[in-house]
Amino acid sequence: MTPSPRRLALLAAATAVALTAATAGAAHAEPPPDAPEQIDNGDFSAGVSPWFSYGTGPLGVTDGRLCATVPGGLANPWDAGIGQDGVPLVAGAEYTLGFDVSATPGTAVKAVLQLGTAPYTTYASVDATAGGTAQRFEKTFTVAEGNPAAQLIFQVGGSAAEQTVCLDDVSLRGGDPPEPYVPDTGPRVRVNQVGYLPGGPKNATVVTSATEALPWQLRSAAGAILASGTTTPRGVDAASGQNVQTLDFSSYRTPGAGLTLTVDGETSHPFDISGTLYDRLRADSLQFFYAQRSGITIDGDLIGAEYARPAGHLGVAPNKGDTSVPCQPGVCDYSLDVRGGWYDAGDHGKYVVNGGIATYQLLNTFERTRTAATAGHGAALGDSTLRVPERGNGVPDVLDEARWELEFLLRMQVPAGKPLAGMAHHKIHDRNWTGLPLAPHDDPEQRELHPPSTAATLNLAAVAAQCARLFAPYDAAFAKRCGTAAKTAYAAAKANPARYASPADSTGGGAYDDTNVTDEFYWAAVELYLTTGEQAYLVDLTASAHHTGDVFDPRGFGWQGVAALGRLDLATVPNGLPAADLARVRASVTAAADAHLAEAARQAYGLPMPGDAGSYFWGGNSNIINNAVVLATAFDLTRDAKYRDGAVQAMDYVLGRNALNISYVTGWGEHAAENQHSRIFGHQLDPDLPKPPAGSLAGGPNAALQDPFAAKLLAGCKPMFCYVDDINSYATNEVAINWNSALAWIASFLADQGDSAAVPAPTCSATYTNYGTWQGGTGFTAQVTIRNTGTSTVDGWTARFAFTGDQQVREAWLAKAAQAGATVTAKNESYNARIAPGGTVTFGFNAVTGGGANPAPGLITVNGAACTLS
Repeated sequence: MTPSPRRLALLAAATAVALTAATAGAAHAEPPPDAPEQIDNGDFSAGVSPWFSYGTGPLGVTDGRLCATVPGGLANPWDAGIGQDGVPLVAGAEYTLGFDVSATPGTAVKAVLQLGTAPYTTYASVDATAGGTAQRFEKTFTVAEGNPAAQLIFQVGGSAAEQTVCLDDVSLRGGDPPEPYVPDTGPRVRVNQVGYLPGGPKNATVVTSATEALPWQLRSAAGAILASGTTTPRGVDAASGQNVQTLDFSSYRTPGAGLTLTVDGETSHPFDISGTLYDRLRADSLQFFYAQRSGITIDGDLIGAEYARPAGHLGVAPNKGDTSVPCQPGVCDYSLDVRGGWYDAGDHGKYVVNGGIATYQLLNTFERTRTAATAGHGAALGDSTLRVPERGNGVPDVLDEARWELEFLLRMQVPAGKPLAGMAHHKIHDRNWTGLPLAPHDDPEQRELHPPSTAATLNLAAVAAQCARLFAPYDAAFAKRCGTAAKTAYAAAKANPARYASPADSTGGGAYDDTNVTDEFYWAAVELYLTTGEQAYLVDLTASAHHTGDVFDPRGFGWQGVAALGRLDLATVPNGLPAADLARVRASVTAAADAHLAEAARQAYGLPMPGDAGSYFWGGNSNIINNAVVLATAFDLTRDAKYRDGAVQAMDYVLGRNALNISYVTGWGEHAAENQHSRIFGHQLDPDLPKPPAGSLAGGPNAALQDPFAAKLLAGCKPMFCYVDDINSYATNEVAINWNSALAWIASFLADQGDSAAVPAPTCSATYTNYGTWQGGTGFTAQVTIRNTGTSTVDGWTARFAFTGDQQVREAWLAKAAQAGATVTAKNESYNARIAPGGTVTFGFNAVTGGGANPAPGLITVNGAACTLS
């Protein structure tokens, strides 16, 4: 790991453990017979990973050796290092540590096996003098105490002259072969450990050797039988390799707490049936973003005292800071202030393409409230609904949180007058990888801007266009800034359509490379069209192959495939598409939702994801949730309960109904993940640090096993078992903003569903008529006609709808009108309060606007119930 300055000082004073049978020198010591190798990629044939460095130049493999440049003048040997985490040591076992090392012009090197956290105990060390010719050094020793995840550090600092240090054939042989990993999966009855909505689907999966149907009982917390039935045999589930049966208790709708299911002699974890299950998850999942903020002091009074920390990366030592970040050598001749934003994942990097989709989903969580009948016109996402420092400023808190990232994204734009002006730098992160744990304010690495990319530029264009329309009612100046940046970025991307991030640019941060940006062009054109209504963007989006192509992958969507974002917004955000084209766009959403429902029916664990190994990949939990987003959107469009129920059931898998019987959301469920990979939330390695906050989503099973910890522990795993709740497994257990943004979106949808009762038939219809603009387009006149299509007289009515941008009602007639944000509330006058069955009432208004798209609202409600639009 990369120690902080505080920890670096401790390394020198670390307590050494007694060693036995020690030998050193050029001669090879013989390891124990058949001793297993504990170092991953010690010959560097697989490149740099999983090695990291601190205080050096970038790591690279040259002629099969791992090399780095070490600056001269460092005060101490431990001021620069090359290392590997996750090295297992068994108490009382004998090991031989060996390595080849060279240095030009020459320096002392010390290899240290140590505890990676306080008190930084040294288990063994080997001193070497490295010269221009590689030499072999070895030492055999016995460790007095075990550690499943020790750390090997080569201390390479302290020389007066700059050095080039190279390592090869690093080996640690000894100990015992690792015990086969057998996860604790708890009871064989797998349920949503949080619970079920009273009127929603209620399914469970049973792991059993039985092939015949089994009886089941639903029991109260006191043990009383509330419902019973028989299971449905499903055979061997491909994703888990388990013989399973399923059961459906959806007909039981009575709320209760601490309920359990008993099948085949096993009793499930307890769960609740409640219409308020997900209210807190909406807040918790959004709170994650505040915890990930860069460049701001985290207030423990808002999020909990254990999460309080100083602002990171503001240029306060040891930080080099984000306030004046230079480019990588040869990329640019300027520095940018790119403070703020969210730390992307478990490291301290900030990436525009990942920030783009995450910001989109937070903005879209709010924008959905303007058109979704169950969203209550956004009351649950309004000002002072979240624990953020901006609460009480008159702006919905979810927009305040999104703005923290938006401000960062805008700062990543290449300034006017510079080469590639208007494009966006792809990412900013540390020059070298750092280790675990490491608080942001302790990060000593130099930060660097990486080259602009077309993908990043289009992500900026898309979310800045969203920003322009959503912030217009709250902060006209910021909305205008976003709109200008969006148009500038889009034009710059069209002028530079093939500038791709390099897949090799992965030292100190992820590459996030993408060589197909046609989907980003489509998404950006959609967002700009929805905001501006301008013909040029309509031409571009309709010309894209994605406009009529299949953009919904069975395995979900993510940062590398964003055409689905444009399709979902075209389907839901009011716009001027021709009626036939809009109908086709919406039909494509319901068709994708139908396919996800069919897949969920095929899966014994009920998730809308295929069961092959290729469907379990890095961050796959977010893709599962994004398929649920498609289902939820189909419900918002059609009000067909099957889509709502599909979205609700998809979350069963995430919250415990899976082969591992684990909830992948911290703090949610009887047995939940709590050791996600993060430098900030490193409790597993340092008890003084917190666990990830409640509402943090783990990436989930990854059959590719792309980190050495998981690869060693889980070799041969069935796809759904390719996960371990350990901080060292970044490929299965990391946190990331784009995973939590998916969780926040679906949690908000779920919270809006209440008890998930039957969808009521509309009892009103509404017609919105825009009679045109006046005063050069700065205003317009419109009218709303409401018809009572029910069987009872309406006695007193309140109508609500939302504009898409900056429109503001100036005066109204035949109703008392008020506006908050984009939402207009019109209440009857005393003389038109009653609407008889089949009768109508009309009100009109004048409104002002600064320009942009001005379509008819996508939702009009009367007394809280959605009307059919005509």
